[in-house]
Amino acid sequence: MTTAEDSASPSSPVCAAAAGSDAYQHRAEPAELIEFLNLLLEAERAGTRVARESLPHCTTTAERALLEDVFADEARWCAMLSAAIARRGGQPSQTVGDFHQRAMVIAALDERLRFLNRGQGWVAKRLGEMIPRLGDGELRQALVEMRENHVANIARVNDFLPAAP
Repeated sequence: MTTAEDSASPSSPVCAAAAGSDAYQHRAEPAELIEFLNLLLEAERAGTRVARESLPHCTTTAERALLEDVFADEARWCAMLSAAIARRGGQPSQTVGDFHQRAMVIAALDERLRFLNRGQGWVAKRLGEMIPRLGDGELRQALVEMRENHVANIARVNDFLPAAP
């Protein structure tokens, strides 16, 4: 036999925390998440274009291989972000981030790669801020992988480039 006390809803905020809204949980709300994913998509699209348009400036096979890998990674993340936005009912942005224009005015390829690394770092930092706020396991895992990939690419580019003067 159950009593009224047994069937009552939990009265402790801790017990009811899982039932709280995204805002209560400090999770990203749907509109905020779509906006964030579109911001990343624009940045990744810019990085993709920088890598692709820098390929003709490569003077060694190693340089070319590095940029082709960065291009492939950036393109993969563009596809993932577009699909994630669409799954959430959003419209993937078609904009290319202004990072592209700023990078392409840098004539020396090694300096452009350093600038590209700063952009990769910006994306990794933003991901690090958002990942803890995600409740969606699949998206969270994809963004963790994206962040790890950006960190690895930063290290690869740093290892490849001569020390900055």
